[in-house]
Amino acid sequence: MTVTTNDFSPAALPLAEKLLEPALEIIARYPVGRSRSALLPLLHLVQTEEGHVSPQGVAFCAEVLGINKAQVGAVATFYTMYKRRSTGDYLVSVCTNTLCNMLGGQEVYDQLSEHLGVGHDETTADGRITLEHAECLAACDYAPVVTVNYDFTLDEATPESTIGMVDKLRNGEAVTPARGARVCTLKEMQFQLAGFADDRDGAVADGVAGAPTLRGVRLAQEHGIAVADFNPDTPITTTKNPKDESAKAVKDPSPATQAARPHESKLASVAKKAVGAVKDAAGAVTHRDRTKDPETRAAELRNPDASTPAKNPAATGTPGGVGDAAGDAKPAGDSPRPAAANDGEEKK
Repeated sequence: MTVTTNDFSPAALPLAEKLLEPALEIIARYPVGRSRSALLPLLHLVQTEEGHVSPQGVAFCAEVLGINKAQVGAVATFYTMYKRRSTGDYLVSVCTNTLCNMLGGQEVYDQLSEHLGVGHDETTADGRITLEHAECLAACDYAPVVTVNYDFTLDEATPESTIGMVDKLRNGEAVTPARGARVCTLKEMQFQLAGFADDRDGAVADGVAGAPTLRGVRLAQEHGIAVADFNPDTPITTTKNPKDESAKAVKDPSPATQAARPHESKLASVAKKAVGAVKDAAGAVTHRDRTKDPETRAAELRNPDASTPAKNPAATGTPGGVGDAAGDAKPAGDSPRPAAANDGEEKK
């Protein structure tokens, strides 16, 4: 069936008129019957127009996929990359997690917040900058780290370098990132996250790989270390079937192997006994008489041969059973109250 703009409700129509073609291109990437998997990139596509996921964006995604708006909203509100209100041209994220925090990340965030006059998830009056503190930006070796629209922009950031970078963005000046692609607006980044190439001239040519990233390569080159007969085009082998002989040899080592490694053999023996004990206990639970209610089973466990009468507050006259475990496995004091001789008179 061909989808046209006539198939959309008034709420979804404005976005359908702009985004239907790329939306259908996204959906076509997925197998027939699996179009719902396209929801994530479609939400990014919506943000290319509005900078956030609006009610109209939710309606458009729901209708183009043939699902309801609640299903779209559940996804859009789960992931932090989908914004629920208008976001600035540049989303500046400062990592304040453990390592970045220890190395000054919180100070960077605090001074930047004061400089911009906004707090977390707030946007400057000119609509240029949205500030957020991030839990982790996955670049601990460059801490503290600042990203702009999810691209690494400042490594080993300081309050001064971050404020200077943000001022350039607000003034429309070019900012060269420490690593990664050329800084772009959030809407341009959303188009990339939707799965489309960035066709700007030199869009991916600005950033350079940092020293920590290349440290292992440099050391290998300095010391002449290389993997023998290494071919980067060699396909990665799949995991062996655990039923083959090699896997069996690992699981059931020969006596000669065990003799050569007595310590490991002893550990394996202890582990085997522990596993056996767990299985025995599990078997006992599995074969327990399930026809009895939990209270009866608990009472039998405490007094299996009925040789010692269970304490019963109602029988002993202990008020409320305080200090004694209830004989029926209920909390103390939960036993039924014995009927008083004058109950009938009180009811009258």
